[in-house]
Amino acid sequence: MSHMNPVLSVIGTGYLGATHAACMSSLGFTVVGIDTDKEKIAQLSRGELPFYEPGLDELLKVEIASGRLTFTSDFSTAAQADIHFICVGTPQKADSLAADLTYIEGAVAALVPYLKPGSLIVGKSTVPVGTAKKLLDQLAITAPQADLAWNPEFLREGFAIEDTLRPNRLVVGVTNDRAEEILREVYAPLLALGTPWIRADLPTAELVKVAANSFLATKISFINAMAEVCEAAGGDVTVLAQAIGYDPRIGNKFLQAGIGFGGGCLPKDIRAFMARAEELGARQALEFLREIDAINLRARQRVIGLVRAELTQDLGAYKIAVLGAAFKPDSDDVRDSPSLDIAAQLRAAGASVTVHDPKAIVNAKKRFPDLTFAASVTECISGSDLVLHLTEWREYRDLNPADLISLVKNPIIIDGRNALNRDRWIAAGWKFHALGRSNA
Repeated sequence: MSHMNPVLSVIGTGYLGATHAACMSSLGFTVVGIDTDKEKIAQLSRGELPFYEPGLDELLKVEIASGRLTFTSDFSTAAQADIHFICVGTPQKADSLAADLTYIEGAVAALVPYLKPGSLIVGKSTVPVGTAKKLLDQLAITAPQADLAWNPEFLREGFAIEDTLRPNRLVVGVTNDRAEEILREVYAPLLALGTPWIRADLPTAELVKVAANSFLATKISFINAMAEVCEAAGGDVTVLAQAIGYDPRIGNKFLQAGIGFGGGCLPKDIRAFMARAEELGARQALEFLREIDAINLRARQRVIGLVRAELTQDLGAYKIAVLGAAFKPDSDDVRDSPSLDIAAQLRAAGASVTVHDPKAIVNAKKRFPDLTFAASVTECISGSDLVLHLTEWREYRDLNPADLISLVKNPIIIDGRNALNRDRWIAAGWKFHALGRSNA
């Protein structure tokens, strides 16, 4: 495969696959996206995204119009490709913490009949360490003419295009020089930007993603643990975070105390990592992640405790407004969303709960049909006894508290993300609470 313009296939066209396919097409490659979900394929072929990601819908339309990017549910089209990126999901199993590898195994098996001599399969999905070696051993029997590499993704929702085309590093797990050379050729435009390149063995490449996510989860849970201590001691966690963030060894990223992390990656990945460590006989090494998970879930309960302390134990008579349904701003992803978890628990406790979100209402409705959803912030908070700010969308940070006070029954707000301007809300007459700060 010495020719300079290999054809790429992307197997699995969800969040990761659709992004990767559009971005690789934008680098000039011919790309075919393959998925068993015919409805998703039809949608993408029309240039429509099944999810929200800033800028990606425009890029998708441009690349489809260029003729370089196509989508299909027919696996035989993979026969024209030289390099196959596996981008399918690895959800948590229903009955354990471990990852479900059905989709990965299925994708590789479906590719096998169409692999040309010298073709390279490149895993991008997050998998338990040891998966790549197992797949490579199977390929040695079913498709000895092909090779396998692992190239983990580090996409942040809301920044997916930037993270694909201007990544802060490229990690490739390979077993030979040829596979590395092929990937260097594919990523040449990114390497030309000075992107650091890390060649690893297969297990290390698999570990990089879960290690990075475990570190982020640890940092978020650390500052939330400090928030608990600040509340007990009468301190202010936002000032504490600012002070320790100036230390370059610590850094100020991910030190925002609040209701913790959610989404489709961090919670699932750290649980799968713990399960895999146990299988490897290294359970004790990751025992601390159990506490990280527990601190994270506890932050949600602390918000519910604040609500009960402010209203009463019995929430039946109260209307609560929830600002934010996505697990983070600039996304419509509600998987393991802390804000929706809190909203659902308050609803289960008898409160009347209305939720607003700029982008995630459709997905939130599917998950929690018994919650009430509002099309605007004013509709959401009208007549409420308490407002919860749980996803830090810019739209919420820019709200004018003075304009809103006349709409509510009780001007009480709990800032679950420590992202609002406390002084401004208090000056406008609101009672303001935030996790880890002495409340005014």
